[in-house]
Amino acid sequence: MIKTTDTCEYCDGTIEPQVVRAQFSFMKEIIFIDNVPAGVCNHCGERYYDADVYKHMEYIAKNRKKIKKTVKFLMAEYNTATG
Repeated sequence: MIKTTDTCEYCDGTIEPQVVRAQFSFMKEIIFIDNVPAGVCNHCGERYYDADVYKHMEYIAKNRKKIKKTVKFLMAEYNTATG
């Protein structure tokens, strides 16, 4: 379990428990999962997930055909985007 006394392995910031929208990569797809418990560094924003939380996200990804909600978003190409 993530504790507020844990320290970020990248910047030594403090890890704080939060509920986040996780981006989960699985079989060359990206799935966003809402309301995921995580530890988030208060300095650099790095996210940490307990093993049971990660396994549950993997279960959701493996059963992605049951996901009913989709989200559309704009996608720009960096080299062609103008300001």
